[in-house]
Amino acid sequence: MSRSRFMPLGILAALLVLIADQASKWWVLNVLDLPDLRQIVLLPVLNLTMVWNRGVTFGLLNGLGSWGHVVLAVVALAVVVALGFWLRRAESRIMAVAIGSIAGGAVGNVLDRVRFGGVVDFIHAHIETRWGDYSWYVFNVADAAIVCGVAALILESTFSKRGRAGERAST
Repeated sequence: MSRSRFMPLGILAALLVLIADQASKWWVLNVLDLPDLRQIVLLPVLNLTMVWNRGVTFGLLNGLGSWGHVVLAVVALAVVVALGFWLRRAESRIMAVAIGSIAGGAVGNVLDRVRFGGVVDFIHAHIETRWGDYSWYVFNVADAAIVCGVAALILESTFSKRGRAGERAST
């Protein structure tokens, strides 16, 4: 079978991530009206907190000026095209789903940049301990899919290399 047999699975993953991301952002903006509420405490360790991210991951490159969101959107779309070529060569289901998740998340954040000039972030995980308070960056469904996709690719690469090395050693 050709390597592109996993492409439909990757495309499905991308579409599911994109739909979940855009639906959650629509709900946060239009139903919950989080921009006016600013923050809702869900659990002692989880809040919904409205943040407009005008930069890239974790707010980096926030100061690119009025055309920054366009530049970042074009770069992200170039990455999505590269992911599409990589998806055609996916060698496993895990790899296809991971690449699709990354692409779907990237497209979701690009849509925000084009529509709003920044990305809608709203999930805020944090913990307070007697040794200090720890807070993670505010993120969204697309960001979570991208991080999980990258982690899956790293794990897949690590374990598939070990498996191939073991097969070579036993022959």
